[in-house]
Amino acid sequence: MIILGVILALIGYFANISILLTIGVILIVVGLVLWLLGATGRAVGGRSHYY
Repeated sequence: MIILGVILALIGYFANISILLTIGVILIVVGLVLWLLGATGRAVGGRSHYY
């Protein structure tokens, strides 16, 4: 999710498409939150790891 967010954010930035940039940043933030919660051992949505 983080990698997809970075790719979309870069495409949105270089192509000057604001919606892709916004979606990319949102995916990066959500991915980082899920990663941090998973790293602390807390299961989110019944899953302890998100790949």
